[in-house]
Amino acid sequence: QVQLVQSGGGLVQAGGSLRLSCEASGTIFSIDRMAWYRQPIGKLREMVASLTGGGQTNYADSVKGRFTVSRDKAKNTVYLQMNNLTPEDTEDYFCYMRVRSSGNRYLEVWGQGTLVTVSS
Repeated sequence: QVQLVQSGGGLVQAGGSLRLSCEASGTIFSIDRMAWYRQPIGKLREMVASLTGGGQTNYADSVKGRFTVSRDKAKNTVYLQMNNLTPEDTEDYFCYMRVRSSGNRYLEVWGQGTLVTVSS
């Protein structure tokens, strides 16, 4: 079993910054993809930022230049640094990992979600 636990988030004024963290625990041999998604009310989750095991990053156009995804391999943790936040960034944010676990299985795991609220 692999679990993801998110931390960070909360309320911030427009123009401010927040950092989200997501730590994986359990039987983990490797993580080949980490990502952050957000889910507008009534819509599907949309990818905000992703990071491959090889270090390649990808960002949604709406956050390029403002958000940065990074990882700490030793801690099995992925971060999302969010700068210059706007009210349009107000959403529930979810982390995701694709993990190679015991028995050479690949597991797709989600965090519990955390609310980011940006006031104008």
